[in-house]
Amino acid sequence: MTETYQFSDPRLADLDGFGVVIDMAEERADIVLDRPPFNVISMAARDQLRLVFEALDEDNRIRVIVLRAEGENFSSGGNIKGFMEASPEHVSKLAWNIAAPARCEKPVIAANRGYAFGVGFEISLACDFRIVSETCQYALPEQKLGQIPGSGGSARLQKIVGVTRTKDIVMRSKRIPAKTALDWGIATECVADSDLETAVDSLVRELRGFSPLAQRTAKKLLNDTDDALLSTAIELEGLNYSRLRQSEDFKEGVEAFHDKRKPAFTGR
Repeated sequence: MTETYQFSDPRLADLDGFGVVIDMAEERADIVLDRPPFNVISMAARDQLRLVFEALDEDNRIRVIVLRAEGENFSSGGNIKGFMEASPEHVSKLAWNIAAPARCEKPVIAANRGYAFGVGFEISLACDFRIVSETCQYALPEQKLGQIPGSGGSARLQKIVGVTRTKDIVMRSKRIPAKTALDWGIATECVADSDLETAVDSLVRELRGFSPLAQRTAKKLLNDTDDALLSTAIELEGLNYSRLRQSEDFKEGVEAFHDKRKPAFTGR
């Protein structure tokens, strides 16, 4: 059963175009874009989204965060007029705000259907998992405005699909259909539109079955070694493996394996 999440930060007293609900039984928080019909993300919302991710990351009741939207479209992108009204200092923080899901220690799932353009695509790329319905279309259309992606979109995309495909997408403002996104490794899973919520629910339950400590460690290790030399990545992997060997969760996992029972992880 979900309930509206209550924030103590006064800056989050009136959320701009989105809401946050929590399901205590599922240890799950949902950030829900809700500005129909296209869920345009305002400049103010970008600041608030960062603060929301930071607050949810600190809440020990929550294991998994889901970023989703009401309606047929995830988001058509940002408020175009808002770019002209924002100060250079504010614009310089766009990428930092939209990278909040990546900095979050907890697993973050993006549920994408319909349009996921511009910042809608960029914030999805900053999530750990992207579950897409067959209606989903990704795009970075900034070239049509005489601009380039400004919130990490082209950089993150190039890491996933390479420079050739990224040039094709960015320089031509090309739309990527859901099945292509899956084939190219952008999407984690592609399902029928009617199955999107079920697929997300299933992934949330799966992730909750693992050790919170091991999940946090794996996410940070993979993020930190994305640009590292292979030798450096292997060294860091070994150091983190050694650290987890001392954890209560690893001890519990080993004992549960031998006892043929489900482990009861505590995150310690």
